[in-house]
Amino acid sequence: MSHVLAVDLGGTKCSVAVVDLKGTIVSCRTVPVDVSSSSGPVFQIVQLAKHLAGGKKPENAYVAAAVAVPGLVRSNGTVWAPNLPEWEHMPLARRLTRSLGIPVRVESDRNAAVLGECWLGAARGKSDAIVLMIGTGIGAGILSGGRIIRGAHELSGCAGWLTVTREQVHMVRGRGELESLVAGPAIARAAQQRLRNGEPSSLAQLDMSKITAHDVAAVARQGDELAIDIFNRAGRLLGCAVANLVSLLDPEIIILGGGMAAVADLYLGPLQKAMFECAQPLAAAKVRVVVSGMADTVNLIGCARLAWEPAVSTQEPALKMIMSSASSGKKHSRTQKESQ
Repeated sequence: MSHVLAVDLGGTKCSVAVVDLKGTIVSCRTVPVDVSSSSGPVFQIVQLAKHLAGGKKPENAYVAAAVAVPGLVRSNGTVWAPNLPEWEHMPLARRLTRSLGIPVRVESDRNAAVLGECWLGAARGKSDAIVLMIGTGIGAGILSGGRIIRGAHELSGCAGWLTVTREQVHMVRGRGELESLVAGPAIARAAQQRLRNGEPSSLAQLDMSKITAHDVAAVARQGDELAIDIFNRAGRLLGCAVANLVSLLDPEIIILGGGMAAVADLYLGPLQKAMFECAQPLAAAKVRVVVSGMADTVNLIGCARLAWEPAVSTQEPALKMIMSSASSGKKHSRTQKESQ
């Protein structure tokens, strides 16, 4: 066997890929997440794994598997994912191992992202890197001294809860200040509010209730002043958040990922300006802030790296050399063995 199974389970979609030892995605399927029951996503992963196995049994098609989840992976192997129904203590690794007959590792999506970037992306060869995932929510995968920063309760990287302004902020329930101000839904809410206030914009031609961040980005690129101002403000606030990360952790590189990375050209300038103004100056002068080039494959690549790691450790030196570019520690994920 020469492939592993990588799974990127989100709150709305699930991607499952077959990946080889070099990180090449051989095949991939993406489907909407089944949220009809707590077991729905588990059954989906199993069915997609069997489908991509090409007629083989999963244990004969894959060396191992790894899954990125949108939430917390506890030390006992259970998963808390607030956007999935009744996933307070889901024993995901144990259930998938039983169904697929192969070792399964489970990791938070933000940590999978930084591992993907360290293996084949912009953080390749780095030992201190942060991947700031900006989409519906905001999270950070943090690599420091070559190891994932987890925190005492597996809650490090909750960057959406950073405080970035002295203004009175109407925070969306269950979300932090930064996320309430600059994540994708926040961009849409800002546009809707300003339209309700009577400000002129070409967005007024759209159904206000259906405006998305990408709608705002589209008109900003056409010169719409209201949309440009919204992204400038979001960039400044993100820059304050990035400055805090730079000052606290002194990374070599910060990589912007997630769905909002596709429109980073609209806020990267204000972000960098605010970061230089607010961060510890020596650290700010050294760090690079870049946009991820891995798009929506980064979590899959990070999971593939996790799945390959135990298998490669027992193989000949030639295979180890292929994987050596990933600067990571040995305890990145919660495995089936740990959850028993």
